[in-house]
Amino acid sequence: MIPVAEFKQFTEQQPAFKVLKPWWDVLAEYLTVAMLMIGVFGCTLQVTQDKIICLPSHEPRENLSEAPCQQLLPRGISEPMGDLRELSGLKNNLDLQQYSFINQLCYETALHWYAKYFPYLVVIHTLIFMVCTSFWFKFPGTSSKIEHFISILGKCFDSPWTTRALSEVSGENHKGPAATTAGRATVTVTTTAGPGKAGEGEKEKVLPEPEKVVTEPPAVTLLDKKEGEQAKALFEKVKKFRVHVEEGDILYTMYIRQTVLKVCKFLAILVYNLVYVGKISFLVACRVETSEVTGYASFCCNHTKAHLFSKLAFCYISFVCVYGITCLYTLYWLFHRPLKEYSFRSVREETGMGDIPDVKNDFAFMLHLIDQYDSLYSKRFAVFLSEVSESRLKQLNLNHEWTAEKLRQKLQRNARGRLELALCMLPGLPDTVFELSEVEALRLEAIGDITFPPGLSQLVHLQELSLLHSPARLPFSSQIFLRDRLKVIRIKCEELREVPLWVFGLRGLEELHLEGLFPPELARAATLESLRELKQLKVLSLRSNAGKVPASVTDVAGHLQRLSLHNDGARLLALNSLKKLAALRELELVACGLERIPHAVFSLGALQELDLRDNHLRSIEEILSFQHCRKLLTLRLWHNQIAYVPEHVRKLRGLEQLYLSHNKLETLPTQLGMCSSLRLLDVSHNGLHSLPAELGLLQNLQHLALSYNALEFLPDELFFCRKLRTLLLGYNHLSQLAPQVGALRALSRLELKGNRLEALPEELGNCGGLKKSGLLVEDTLYDGLPAEVRDRMEAE
Repeated sequence: MIPVAEFKQFTEQQPAFKVLKPWWDVLAEYLTVAMLMIGVFGCTLQVTQDKIICLPSHEPRENLSEAPCQQLLPRGISEPMGDLRELSGLKNNLDLQQYSFINQLCYETALHWYAKYFPYLVVIHTLIFMVCTSFWFKFPGTSSKIEHFISILGKCFDSPWTTRALSEVSGENHKGPAATTAGRATVTVTTTAGPGKAGEGEKEKVLPEPEKVVTEPPAVTLLDKKEGEQAKALFEKVKKFRVHVEEGDILYTMYIRQTVLKVCKFLAILVYNLVYVGKISFLVACRVETSEVTGYASFCCNHTKAHLFSKLAFCYISFVCVYGITCLYTLYWLFHRPLKEYSFRSVREETGMGDIPDVKNDFAFMLHLIDQYDSLYSKRFAVFLSEVSESRLKQLNLNHEWTAEKLRQKLQRNARGRLELALCMLPGLPDTVFELSEVEALRLEAIGDITFPPGLSQLVHLQELSLLHSPARLPFSSQIFLRDRLKVIRIKCEELREVPLWVFGLRGLEELHLEGLFPPELARAATLESLRELKQLKVLSLRSNAGKVPASVTDVAGHLQRLSLHNDGARLLALNSLKKLAALRELELVACGLERIPHAVFSLGALQELDLRDNHLRSIEEILSFQHCRKLLTLRLWHNQIAYVPEHVRKLRGLEQLYLSHNKLETLPTQLGMCSSLRLLDVSHNGLHSLPAELGLLQNLQHLALSYNALEFLPDELFFCRKLRTLLLGYNHLSQLAPQVGALRALSRLELKGNRLEALPEELGNCGGLKKSGLLVEDTLYDGLPAEVRDRMEAE
């Protein structure tokens, strides 16, 4: 006999694929096995036994009006024949070879094709059914997706994070160890042997069956680092797989096509079998012209398998009908329900994970099939579609990676002397941060979706918070905690409307630094949230593209001491609101596209420092109005396009620091020498060819920067500035340095590099505060100094 195992390759599948086989596919599989057994049994009989046995008819040729064998039929089936003659004992005078010849000839010519090929047709049709059922498991375009899905599904089911997430969300971890499903899912490995391979002990890893008998599981424990990393990788796999599978519906289309093909095949088989099943008869009349060979032309033949084949045919038709009914039900299921959409509504209601998204196309179709097997798979799989679940896993992994001890190693003092913890580019904020109660400043950069937990209240010394591209949510309880404690906050984001509203409710805040852009349609209005609650605010820094000074700045006009507006080149038009800042001491208008000094500045009677860096100032004739700012000490006009300094500069007698570097100055006014309080003068990076002798009148000058100009000589009067400590002359056209430089006894830093000097005066030795480290000059010039001068400079 032909072993059924020979046909295993037509339906052989991975054991894990059974989760995608609903009950109708399982029933159809058993029906195909039964039909295959019928066909194999019939084929075996057809091959091993005689097919037909024929005997010659002794009726004269002229009496053969009726078909041969007609007289042998039972009464009632044919017409009455009268008295039957006893024919037993007749000799036919045929040998065995002649009988064999007649049997074969009549089998081929007289027997109906359906009776001859019935078992082979059963085998062929059954194999087609098998191929149609499992084709989508073999087709490259679908099998790869199925294998990937099954692999991910099994890992999601087995992952300890699945049980932990479901337990945490549903509150089962608070019910004690008697919770019904708190145990961790395990991988079931079974030993299977396929048909024809008994005893081989081949092991196949299959998807775990859901536990039906619940024993008391262990309490949910923390995941170790390896389990957390595996779960994190699963989240990424599920995301990529979802994007890939939801793009098309090839699985859904392929399943419909193979089902339609099975229905069509079922109808064709049913019709022709019902038509031809009556052609299987026990007696077959055979007329062949073989009288010259055998002496007979008419034979009566017996189809030995006719009775059995007719019974098998009716059984086969019955199985085909049941098979067809399952196929019709499958079509009804496919078209009656929206299988290209899958909703996790019940899972969301049961687990409380409200962010589990609905899926579509092939992803949805496979989940519908999974539900026919066991809906628990979809529930556990949904855990890895939830962003809430993913964020909790990331938090758990963060806590494993960033322990309190590791964070303490990152603590260091910042520029303000506060003990600062800086974290950059982390997927979240570790909970262990809040165990460092000694932290005074917290700097978070490029950390997404921060939600401060109640543990924030443990940072009792926190005074400074920086959120750089790190959007943060603050619960109300934490807002109350920070409201009077936080002194400094820095926010940097893409757009200023992303600044959290809770920032503007911090009553104890003293410094607020905001960096971000206004949307183009709002830049001109430059609307900022109200600052009325910030009763203690002293410093406000805003880096944006504002078209005017935000009106809300006036909310803190009574106590604001420092205002910094950095506009990144965008022109700042309306500045009248500055007049209301009566208490302002420091003002920075950087890169604001200013062409003139704003008149509103001259109304700031308390102003001490003004910085107009990186603007488009060409003329500073308005400098005369600075005499109204009687407290002005520092004026920074650097990085502009100023071509000259007006004579009115003499009115700024109280000015102590003047920055004019990176401009287009070619001369300095002689009246500059009348700024008697000037201690710092920076005119580097200009085009100066000479200096006025009146600079020698600046007896309080301590720092003079003349680098990167075109100076060819220095006036001797310059060396009357006996308090000068820093003199920067680098990268000019100086050919010599006057010996009077020795009069600068307080000089500690002298830059001479990049000039045309041939030698240094030995009077440098009289500069008692000048050391080798403070003398910036070429090595050849330094080596040209007398040895005693060099020794004194190198002495500690």
